[in-house]
Amino acid sequence: MPTTTPPPGPTAAVSARGLRKRYGDTVALDGFDLEVRAGTVHALLGPNGAGKSTAVHTLATLTRCDDGEATVAGHDVRREPHRVRAAIGLVGQAAALDEVLHGRENLVMFGRLHDLSIGEARARADELLVTFGLADAADRKVSTYSGGMRRRLDIACGLVLRPRVLFLDEPTTGLDPRARHEVWETVRRVVAAGTTVLLTTQYLDEADQLAHRITVMGAGRVIAEGTASELKGRLGGDRVIVTAAADVDLERLRAVLGGTADAERHQVSVEAGAAGGGAALSAAVRAMDSAGLAFDDVLLRRPTLDEVFLHLTEPSTSTSTSTTAPSTGGDR
Repeated sequence: MPTTTPPPGPTAAVSARGLRKRYGDTVALDGFDLEVRAGTVHALLGPNGAGKSTAVHTLATLTRCDDGEATVAGHDVRREPHRVRAAIGLVGQAAALDEVLHGRENLVMFGRLHDLSIGEARARADELLVTFGLADAADRKVSTYSGGMRRRLDIACGLVLRPRVLFLDEPTTGLDPRARHEVWETVRRVVAAGTTVLLTTQYLDEADQLAHRITVMGAGRVIAEGTASELKGRLGGDRVIVTAAADVDLERLRAVLGGTADAERHQVSVEAGAAGGGAALSAAVRAMDSAGLAFDDVLLRRPTLDEVFLHLTEPSTSTSTSTTAPSTGGDR
């Protein structure tokens, strides 16, 4: 099920104000703002070139911004980069695993690289293997793992030091649907354990499933921000779509329901309004029954995040003044 209700508490785990970054004539970040509440999943959406990866690399201290300020886990990204790095995990688009080594050996190696003792590294590896359902494959070479298993192990490596904030940069790119769902469950477990996740993705269903809040980027800045429901509401909310029976007068049906007619599809579309989709659907069925109007189909049509994304990232939209849904608070 999608995660929809963020846990209580106003603490910002990640905060950015006015971040700017240029690469020659290319503007990667152009006044980028962000606030991520602790203990939540926050998704960054945007087309290629929107600035998602640049934003993550800046917040993770891999890239130095030209202007603006940011804090991660309470530490200033510019003035305290070493403290930021000690508080975060980063999982990039390509898995950072040694395929010759076993799963357990990869985790132990990451632990040792982060200055854990051999005993601490082994204990943490065992813990993570169990947590992410990889214990049975712990002593197999990573080259034998499926795509989903490799990604889960990669995320586990990013959690060796129990980071307060985990950056996931398009973690399911190239995975099949089953493997993607495995990664989604992994992310949910990470957040349930108390880690904040900043996720970049081009998969709209991924953001819909996982994110408490979503920031849509375009041309290096924010063009919209809110929950999935808030963003979908920008397109007008739910609609009830009625397909009339072949012998029904479409104009009469339109008058009874108070909607708009589509003669080609022999349908009438009705805005759900403040009452909500379920109430509007029931009301439409009752109205047709009272009027003696037959129908072949009736459905509740909710805007999708794909539609919101396409609307917001049209060139004329993404270059206009940024807007946000009600709230508190790249790629090259």
